[in-house]
Amino acid sequence: MTIQKLGATAGLSRRRFLHSAAATAAAAAIHPLAFAQTGAPAGAPDAYAKPKPLPAGPYQPTWESLRDHYRVPTWFNEAKFGIFIHWGLYSIPAHINEWYERHMYTTDSAWHTQHYGPPDKFGYKDFIPLFTAKRYQPADWADLFARSGAKYVVPVAEHHDGFAMYDSDLTPWCAGKMGPKRDLMGELAKAVRAKNLIFGCSSHRMEHDAFAYPAPGVPNDEVDPKYAGFYGPPIQGEFNNSNASPAFQADWLARVQELVDKYQPQLIYFDNGVNTRAYDDVKLRAAAYFYNRATEWHKEVTLATKDEAYLFGTVKDFEKQQRSPLWIYSGGWQCDDAIGSTWGYTDGMTVRSANSILRELIEMASMGGNLLLNISPMGDGSIPDVQQKALLEIGEWLKLNGEAIYGSHPWIRMGEGPLIPNEAPGNWKGGSTAIEGPRIQSPHTPAPTEADFRFTTARGNLYAFGYVFPAQHAKLVSLRSGAARVERVTLPGSSAPLKFQQTPEALVITLPANSQPSSLPYVLRIEGSTPLGS
Repeated sequence: MTIQKLGATAGLSRRRFLHSAAATAAAAAIHPLAFAQTGAPAGAPDAYAKPKPLPAGPYQPTWESLRDHYRVPTWFNEAKFGIFIHWGLYSIPAHINEWYERHMYTTDSAWHTQHYGPPDKFGYKDFIPLFTAKRYQPADWADLFARSGAKYVVPVAEHHDGFAMYDSDLTPWCAGKMGPKRDLMGELAKAVRAKNLIFGCSSHRMEHDAFAYPAPGVPNDEVDPKYAGFYGPPIQGEFNNSNASPAFQADWLARVQELVDKYQPQLIYFDNGVNTRAYDDVKLRAAAYFYNRATEWHKEVTLATKDEAYLFGTVKDFEKQQRSPLWIYSGGWQCDDAIGSTWGYTDGMTVRSANSILRELIEMASMGGNLLLNISPMGDGSIPDVQQKALLEIGEWLKLNGEAIYGSHPWIRMGEGPLIPNEAPGNWKGGSTAIEGPRIQSPHTPAPTEADFRFTTARGNLYAFGYVFPAQHAKLVSLRSGAARVERVTLPGSSAPLKFQQTPEALVITLPANSQPSSLPYVLRIEGSTPLGS
């Protein structure tokens, strides 16, 4: 995931970090690890795995087949709100961010040495015995997610670091065989489904090949043959630039197939590592395998990928709100964003308010998208109280106002008010976390006013979300007389009609003085004639 905050020792964006790392690698052209991505020796328990053949079914590993057969699952639009989970070995040091492995062998080796010892004596692998997950209670997690109003849950099955958070039959470097010696993901899948939530998972495995290449002069354990099955060893280069060997790609496919067959996820998210066209063959085989298996299960499933990683057969993912669409965007898509200042748990991380998250959820829904909100459990498997509090506050709001979110679609416009441009801006389709190009500048956004509204439609009703509760009257310019015929206005959770008047300037609604008990967004249910509702 994108680095939002690197801490006092770094202070770099991910893109700047990658440029810095590339320069470091260039200076080490004769480094003994260069182009040594071989994995463990053949026959070793942690050697690269071989993928299974493609099962019978309607999907073939071609773009044409995905184009002709894939449909966005019905449940995806109905859900609107999901939970993403970054939790792994990096949650133990809880320093800088979830890219700790990369930092400890490069820019932050001094901090690691100070707190744990030199990287050749205490390597990243040595966090595994410390990762016992002693406070991990998947049933409690699932209960919290259900109470938050989320409808699907997507834990990271394997992050860039290469440690599988499940019980793998392909590698011993996994939570089922080391560390907690538990099938962390399998336990969560069972608990989530017991709450009638959709279970998905995320694989960042494709980034592992060049993720943690050490800086010159940093002592490390990555070259030790005993750990070749875990570290790779890493190869030189930027890890989103088509570096992976055919053997590594085959192992990636085998691991995807294992996730599919063991856990039957209804969504699999791939991070930027799969974006390159050089991997089209292997990722098409992954898609065809997944979709043919789902056909056997009689389940609606989907991939979620960024940029143009998949030309067809996926819902599109935008990382962080500042890269999400800025206008109504057709097709299935989601924005994945973090509850706090880092994706994985870090000491001192800040956590967003429920109001901030709800506004983002509303923005995404008004444009036709979903919000996949990442949470950051601590290394011991507990979810910090401050994160739980925000999730529960969101859940209480959705309990009352969810009819305006779940299963909703965009109206003829996403909203109105000072924060909405009169026409789609030039970057309305959102931005990329992987493709080099002009940096998207996010100008300072003024605070919303009483005039700012967002719209959705669902079940024949139009819903207007107000960000600031007015002293007495809500005024909707888009519903002025002549624009639509409004017949009834109510608040969710109430059947009592509100007084309103359509004037040439706006629909003017009289709101009860006691109808807004908090600073969270309020919702109006509006009934009438075309173009109201869907």
